[in-house]
Amino acid sequence: MKRLLLFSIFLLLSPSLFSQESLDYYYPEVDGVTFDESIPTPEEVLGFQVGEWHVRPDLLVNYMYAVAEASDRVTIQEYARTYEQRPNVILTITSPENQANIDQIRKEHVQLTDPATSGDLDPASMPIIFQMSYSVHGNEPSGSNASLAVVYYLAAAQGPEIDEWLQNAVILIDPSINPDGLGRFAHWANMHKSTGGNLVTDPNSREYNEVWPRGRTNHYWFDLNRDWMLVQHPESKGRIEMFHKWKPTVLTDHHEMGTNSTFFFQPGVQSRTHPLTPSSNQTLTAEIAEYHADELDNIQSLYYSKEGFDDYYYGKGSTYPDVQGAIGILFEQASSRGHAQESIHGVLTFPFTVRNHVTASFSTIKAAIGLREELLEHQRTFYKNAKQEAEKASIKAYVFGETDDQARTFHLAEMLSRHQIEVYQLNKDLKANGETFKAGKAYVVPTNQPQYKLLTAMMEVRNTFTDSLFYDVSAWTMPYAFNLPYAELSGRQFNSNLLGDAFNGSWNPAGKLVGGMARYAYAFEWDEYYAPRALYRLQDAGIKTKVASKTFSSVTADGNKAFDYGTILIPMGIQSDQEKVHRIIKTITEEDGITVYNLSTCFSSAGIDLGSSSFENLEKPSVAIIGGSGTNSSEVGEAWHLMDTRYHMPLSIIDKSDLSGADLDRYNVLVMPGYYYGDMSESTVNNIKSWVRNGGVLVAYKQGLNWAKQQGLADIEYVSAESDEDEAVTRPYVMQRNDRGAQVIGGAIFNTKLDLTHPMAYGFNDDDLTVFRNSNTFIKMGENPYSTPVYYTDEPLASGYISDENIELLANSAAVVISRYGGGKVITMTDNPNFRAFWYGTNKLFANAIFFGQTISGSTAN
Repeated sequence: MKRLLLFSIFLLLSPSLFSQESLDYYYPEVDGVTFDESIPTPEEVLGFQVGEWHVRPDLLVNYMYAVAEASDRVTIQEYARTYEQRPNVILTITSPENQANIDQIRKEHVQLTDPATSGDLDPASMPIIFQMSYSVHGNEPSGSNASLAVVYYLAAAQGPEIDEWLQNAVILIDPSINPDGLGRFAHWANMHKSTGGNLVTDPNSREYNEVWPRGRTNHYWFDLNRDWMLVQHPESKGRIEMFHKWKPTVLTDHHEMGTNSTFFFQPGVQSRTHPLTPSSNQTLTAEIAEYHADELDNIQSLYYSKEGFDDYYYGKGSTYPDVQGAIGILFEQASSRGHAQESIHGVLTFPFTVRNHVTASFSTIKAAIGLREELLEHQRTFYKNAKQEAEKASIKAYVFGETDDQARTFHLAEMLSRHQIEVYQLNKDLKANGETFKAGKAYVVPTNQPQYKLLTAMMEVRNTFTDSLFYDVSAWTMPYAFNLPYAELSGRQFNSNLLGDAFNGSWNPAGKLVGGMARYAYAFEWDEYYAPRALYRLQDAGIKTKVASKTFSSVTADGNKAFDYGTILIPMGIQSDQEKVHRIIKTITEEDGITVYNLSTCFSSAGIDLGSSSFENLEKPSVAIIGGSGTNSSEVGEAWHLMDTRYHMPLSIIDKSDLSGADLDRYNVLVMPGYYYGDMSESTVNNIKSWVRNGGVLVAYKQGLNWAKQQGLADIEYVSAESDEDEAVTRPYVMQRNDRGAQVIGGAIFNTKLDLTHPMAYGFNDDDLTVFRNSNTFIKMGENPYSTPVYYTDEPLASGYISDENIELLANSAAVVISRYGGGKVITMTDNPNFRAFWYGTNKLFANAIFFGQTISGSTAN
C-alpha cells in the first residue's frame, strides 16, 4: 500500500491542506494487501472520509451495521441503550471459520477463568480474545473515529498477515463507549468547522473551547471511565455484562489529553499499581509496550510510557481488567479538540490524532497475537493463584446488611453480583464483630470464589501505600460507601449453613401497610433509602405532611411501636382527598419499599402526641441547582441523577450567568456545588442574598461554601495549619510536583459523627457515618453548639491516603455547619454527598437538606 511521506510528527502546512486525508493515510505499508470491494468504505456509507468531519454516533453505528451485513468476518450486537436511547454496540471480528464456531470458542476461553476446568485447556491451540474500546470520553473523539478505519481494515483487507490475525484472534470492538457524549461533541466541532477550505487553527477560536458541560460525560454528566467497577449507568451495566460474557485477555482504552502533549501508552507509573495486581501483569504490559513503540516509531510519532498515568483505581477501563486476569492498556493522544489546532509541535490535525489510535490498534493486534500463549497462560494462572490465595486467606466471607434499609443492602449486593461475584442471602441470624445481622435482611459473600481478587479490592480497608500520588481516588471500600454494617468472617465464624438463596438481582421492595387503611393518620420512618421518593409522591399530590422533631411511641397492629426522629406523619383529618392518600400510601409500600403504619389515635403511648407542635409542617421542595460555566458539571449531574432517577423529583438547572435575573422565588432550595463563583456579578450576589434573607435554603458544598463565606452568607471559619517557625529548607526542583501532590486529598474515606436529633441526620440509625472526601477545605465547628450536626472524629481516616499534615487539620473539624441569614438557612458541607452515584450512604444528607432545611431552628444556627 502506498504510504504518504511523513516529514515530522506534525506537518505545519496551510490549513487549507488539512481538509482531508485518504484512507491510505491511516494504514501501515504492507506488501500484497488488497481490499474486498464488497465491503463498504467509511466514505461510501458516511458521505465523507475518516477524519474529514467528526462522526456522529448514529452514523458510526450505521457504518458498523453496514460492515457486519457485508462481511462474514464481522457480527454486531447491541449491548445497552444510553439514557438518550442511543445504542451501545460491540463487534466480533474473526475469520469466517471461527465465526462458525464462535460460541464454542467463547465458552472454552471463559473456562480459563475457572480453575476447576482451566487445567484441561491448551492455550497453544486457542485463539486469543481481546477487546478494543474507544472514546469513553465523548470529547476525546479520535478513538471512535479511528474505529471506522480499524473495522474497515479488519473486514476488507486481504493478505497473509490479516489472515493470520483473524485465524488466531477474536477481536471485540466497542466503537463508542459513550455515544451521548460523542454526539454532543461531534455536533459542537462540526458546527464550528469552516467549510470553505480554510480551517481555523487558532486555539482561541470557539471550535476549540467547548462550552459547559462539554462532551466528556454521559447524559447526566458522569465520567463513564470511573464507572467500570461502580456500574451505576446503563452503558456500564451492559458493558460489564459483555466483559464477563467474553472475558477478554487484553482490553484497550483509547483516550485523548492536552493539545500540547504527544501520545501515551502504558505501563505508566509502576509504583502506583494496585497491590492486588500481580507483577506478571506489569511485565506483560511492558512487553506489549514494545509493539506500540515499534509501530509509532515507524510513523515518527512522539510518545511516552512510564509517567503521568497509573493503574491503581480499579474503576477505569485500563485497570478493571487487571484485577481479573487480563491486561488493561490505556492510550492517550494529544487532542486537536476540533479539526486542526496549533500546538507547540505545529498544527495538530484531527486526521493525525485518528491515525495514532489506528496505529495503536494495529500494534495491539500484533502484540496480542505475538504474545498469545503468554497472555492466555497469564489469565489462567491469575485465577489459579487467586483460588490458592483465597484458600489461605484469614477472611472466609463478608456479611453485610442494614435491617432498617433493605434498599441500600440490595444495591450493594446488586453491584457485587454484576461482577459475577457470588452473593447469598443470610440464612440465619448472625452476630459478628459487634454487629447483628438478620436472616433475610443481610447477604453473605464467600471469599473462596473466582472473583476473589476483585471482591477483596471492593471490600478491603487499605491505609498503607508505596506512593503518595494517585491519578484518581485512593479508596472505595464499598460497605463504607453504602453506610452498611458489615463484618469479615474468619474460618471459625463462617460455614456453609449461613448461605441461603443465591442473589437473583431482582428488586422486590419489602414495604407493607401495617393495620390497613387509616382513619386518623399514617406514619412512616425516614430510614429507608427511598423514603424521600415516597415523601415527594405525597407532597406532589398535594397531600399535607409533617415531620417529627422528637421521638414518640404509638400502638399499632404490630404492637407498641417506637418512632424515631424524622418520622413522616400524614394526618387524615386535614386532607382534602382521603381516597387519594390511601392510593398513594399503597404505591409507596409497593414501589418504594416503605413500611407505613396506621395510627388510630392522636394519643401516643410515649413521647409527643400527634397534635404536638414538635410535628413540623413540611413544604414541598422546589429545588434549583446552579450550573453553567464555572460550576462542576459532575457534581451538578450527580444531584440531577439522584433527584431524577431515584427520588423522582424535578431539578431546575439554572445557568450561573442567568442568576441575576432569575426569579428565585419559584424555589425554596438552591444548591451550590463546587468549583468557581468569583465571577458572579453584584446583581447575582444580591439576588441570592435577598432570596436567602426571605427564607430560602442555600445548600453549598465544597468550593460553594467558600463563596458563601466570602459573601457573608455562611458564618464559618477555616482550619489552618500552624506556621512553621523552623529554618527554611531546600528541596530538589524535580520533587516539587510530588511534594505538592502528596498534600492533595484525591479521594479517601473518613469517619464522622452525627447528631441524630438534628434534621440533617434524620433517618440515620447510628451516629457513625463514613464520608467520601476529595477536597482540601477544612472548617471549624460552629460557635453555636447546635450548628455542627456532622463533624470529623479525632481519628478520622477510615480508608485511603491522606498526608500527616492534612489529617491533623481534618481531625475534629466540621463536615456540615448550619448558618442563619435573615429568615433563611445556609447549609454548608465540606464534601459532596452524591459522589459518583454509588455513595448511597450520604445521599440522605443531601435529601435532608432539601426536605428539612426549612425546619432547622434559627436559634441553633451560626
